[in-house]
Amino acid sequence: MSRSLRRSTRREPVPPTPTTRHPSVAPTTSNRSTSPVPPDQSGQPDQSDPALHVTGARGWAGRIWLLLVVLAGALFLDGLDISMVGVALPSIGADLHMSSTELQWIVSGYVLGYGGLLLLGGRASDLLGRRRVFLGALAVFGVASVLTAVVNIDLLIIGLRFVKGVAAAFTVPAGLSIITTTFAEGPARNRALSIYTVCGASGFSLGLVFGGLLTELSWKATLLFPGPVALILLVAGLRVIPVTAVEPMRWSHFDALGAVTSTAALLLLVFAVVQAPHVGWTSPTTIASFAVAVILAISFVVTERRHAHPLVRLGILRSRAVVHANIAAFVMFGAYVSFQFLVTLYLQDTLGWSPIAMALGFLPAGLLVVGSALKMDRVLDRVPTAPLIAVGLAAFLAGYLWFLRAGPHMPYAVFLLPTIVALGIGFALCFPAINSQATAGVHDDEQGLASGLVNTSIQVGGAIMLAVVTAILSSAHGTAAPGALAPGAATAITVICAAAGVGFAATLVVLFLERRRRPALQLVGAQSTPSAPARDDETAAREAVCEGC
Repeated sequence: MSRSLRRSTRREPVPPTPTTRHPSVAPTTSNRSTSPVPPDQSGQPDQSDPALHVTGARGWAGRIWLLLVVLAGALFLDGLDISMVGVALPSIGADLHMSSTELQWIVSGYVLGYGGLLLLGGRASDLLGRRRVFLGALAVFGVASVLTAVVNIDLLIIGLRFVKGVAAAFTVPAGLSIITTTFAEGPARNRALSIYTVCGASGFSLGLVFGGLLTELSWKATLLFPGPVALILLVAGLRVIPVTAVEPMRWSHFDALGAVTSTAALLLLVFAVVQAPHVGWTSPTTIASFAVAVILAISFVVTERRHAHPLVRLGILRSRAVVHANIAAFVMFGAYVSFQFLVTLYLQDTLGWSPIAMALGFLPAGLLVVGSALKMDRVLDRVPTAPLIAVGLAAFLAGYLWFLRAGPHMPYAVFLLPTIVALGIGFALCFPAINSQATAGVHDDEQGLASGLVNTSIQVGGAIMLAVVTAILSSAHGTAAPGALAPGAATAITVICAAAGVGFAATLVVLFLERRRRPALQLVGAQSTPSAPARDDETAAREAVCEGC
């Protein structure tokens, strides 16, 4: 048994079993979601692989690495799909004669399906089993990707994008739950989460590169690419994702009304914001859409308070760390997706860049994110998450502000490269820190909820901010000078900067409260029972700090 396992458990050695395990892998403790599969009806033990529990941060077995590749690969595809399609929008619009308002629904359809049902996906992974939900949703994602590439009808493409978003809404919380219940909290989980989340951030960053390369062939190749990759991950996942037992499930455990009201509220809100510039902000359609969206949102909250098995246990929002992580996720991704939408149209439609030129222009950000993948676990071990989020959001804000200087005949190194580098730094720091903070200290039974909640904030932020930016562009009038930003673009970027600034300010407030709370934590540690084990005191202090991080 490895030294890391003895330090993490402090138990007496147990007799060796006939099964050979890697030193950093131990059987999971019994709980509802991660207990090994029980014997079958014949009374013989089931031959499925038992659930694994990794306690060491180094020396992982090959199967553990392959498991992480499958889970991180699915998250990479989810981010890649959003970012990659953004590069292809001008080509899709030219071939299918779609306006910028219609094009944004190709992105919004995906993120609304993604964000609208993430909470249900998290709940489903807890009730139906993480393996079953992850693999089933991954199969749907792959098939929908292939179908999207063979159709030429704009509404059908948008509909299939929504289906893909729904599938991603089930793969992401299930995958994150598999990680948080497989890797023990501490160095092992920090390393796994840093690799996992940096892969997700790499998908967003490298999606622009992949999108540019594939769109040079055809925008259909861009829509097709995630499909075969998803199916390959599905085959690998069938071999390495552990089979775990789940309690018998009843349909009454699913909060169907909560899922319908939350998703409908988001759809109506985005519809109202996008359509308002065309029908008028004070038109009956706009006012009615906003009013119904508010009513549905209130109904969702009431439903969650009354349902025996709600999508969101509202008590989880009492944690300052969880709330802060979700606010940061909302503004980080909302600002980024909106900015990418603007920059894509500007570079290709205004400056005449080819998709491959745009791909190379965004390459430094992807390289920064990928290069940080194997280092962020050590950073998370040494630095609290709130300072990392603060620095990351500051980098995003600096990048957006710099791009406001863009003008005709400016070289790439002056108007775009500094922004791209800043975005790469922001993603490399924010994405793993936000995901780590959002799930730290949460019980295994609610890991699906916590991961679903933070990913909902990410996607909802993208949908709402993109709708706002599209509305600003649609409301603007006039003609831009050659090479200049389109009418309304500067205003839209200013709004994006304001959103990033709000997230940065909220993080500074959290840091201030944490600093004030630290002396009280030290006093509690000094007054703790001397006879208590040292590890318990350290763990209690870490969990208390996590509440404020």
